[in-house]
Amino acid sequence: MTSCSNLIVRFVEPGDCSVLFKLIQGLAEYEKLSHTVTGNALTLEEHLFGSHKYIEAILAESAGQAVGFALFFHNYSTFLTKPGIYLEDLFVLPEYRRQGIGKALITKVAQIAVERDCGRLEWSVLDRNESAKAFYRSMGASILDDWQICRVTEDMLPHTNSL
Repeated sequence: MTSCSNLIVRFVEPGDCSVLFKLIQGLAEYEKLSHTVTGNALTLEEHLFGSHKYIEAILAESAGQAVGFALFFHNYSTFLTKPGIYLEDLFVLPEYRRQGIGKALITKVAQIAVERDCGRLEWSVLDRNESAKAFYRSMGASILDDWQICRVTEDMLPHTNSL
């Protein structure tokens, strides 16, 4: 647990999945991507705490209310021959921004990466999200212009032989 005045940053517990999913929906709404949310809190819980743990998450709480989260998983660098952490999502409710909560979440994920001897911490940012890019740069992140994301969506996965 990390505490900064009334802020607590902690790992998600099984009883937190519905709150976490509401924050995920808040992120989707903020990014104008609500129409892409097809999951649910039960599936999220299975992926966090099931027999195969695909993801990990931390919550930021202020005065007992969940106000932000970071969701991440391990990846691997063949060049470094070390694991890394990929930060899938970072979100703070709009009314709680500019209070150091996003910084506390990234700092906690970075501490986890150091504790696990990871070679890097990576994430993506929407090209139109200038405030997020400025925030990430202020924390020492580099935004790579020479790498672009390639994606095959669920509906196309069975057809990968035709790619």
